[in-house]
Amino acid sequence: MPTKLLNCTINYLKFNKRMNDISVTIIQTNLFWEDVDKNLSHFDAKLKDIKESTDIIVLPEMFTTGFTMNPKALAEDRGGKGLQWMLQKAKDKNCVIVGSVSVKDKQNFYNRLYWAMPDGSYQFYDKRHLFQMGKEHLHYTAGTSKMIIDYKGWKICPLICYDLRFPVWSRNVKDSPYDLLIYVANWPAIRSYPWQQLLIARAIENQTYVIGVNRVGEDGNGIAHSGDSCILNPRGEVISKLKADENISETVVLSQGYLEDFRQAFPVLSDGDEFRID
Repeated sequence: MPTKLLNCTINYLKFNKRMNDISVTIIQTNLFWEDVDKNLSHFDAKLKDIKESTDIIVLPEMFTTGFTMNPKALAEDRGGKGLQWMLQKAKDKNCVIVGSVSVKDKQNFYNRLYWAMPDGSYQFYDKRHLFQMGKEHLHYTAGTSKMIIDYKGWKICPLICYDLRFPVWSRNVKDSPYDLLIYVANWPAIRSYPWQQLLIARAIENQTYVIGVNRVGEDGNGIAHSGDSCILNPRGEVISKLKADENISETVVLSQGYLEDFRQAFPVLSDGDEFRID
């Protein structure tokens, strides 16, 4: 699995090597339908194959089950098996593990993204926009808060799949700006073109790096997924694009100096509209 170093020089920017860089590994793979143990064993092997040093490993949405609408049978309790696995792997790999799982918290079910740290701590984000065409809104409760994480000098905003279609929710605002936007997904192949174009749009409008990690293969409902996982720079240019329909992973180094120089040279965000989300 190769490691790529970001190299997208712009003629009016001077690359600043003094800023912090981070390494991000994206894993695009098939999932075993509603089989938690088999998926965790599968990702054991995937993580074992990562030989490079990395800061963040990004897994697909609902990586322990696939995009299941059967949370009564499959959702883990808060602090359950999926999270414990993530925390152990974060410790073993000495990096962050991020991905979402189906969770029961009190009387509600959530599509919950965990940000698992190697020191045993974690944060979580509950998916805001539930995919009504897949009846997700009938089984899960929507989240109400966006999460911005401080990590190694970067501010990072992780979101989930259908959130990608709603630019106001992911908007980079002045009072809580971020440097990296992450989407974990189970995005069907039939809508792969919107997936790719919306990721580009989010990068350009927010002047941020964007990572989209999507699964491949057919789920238990017969829905095909092509992956098309990618990493984009703040201009919306592709840094890394994984081959469609392949089980593959890749590690990429992101330059904070490039991001800061680009924003200073072309400060679009400073002219952004003020708004709030209730």
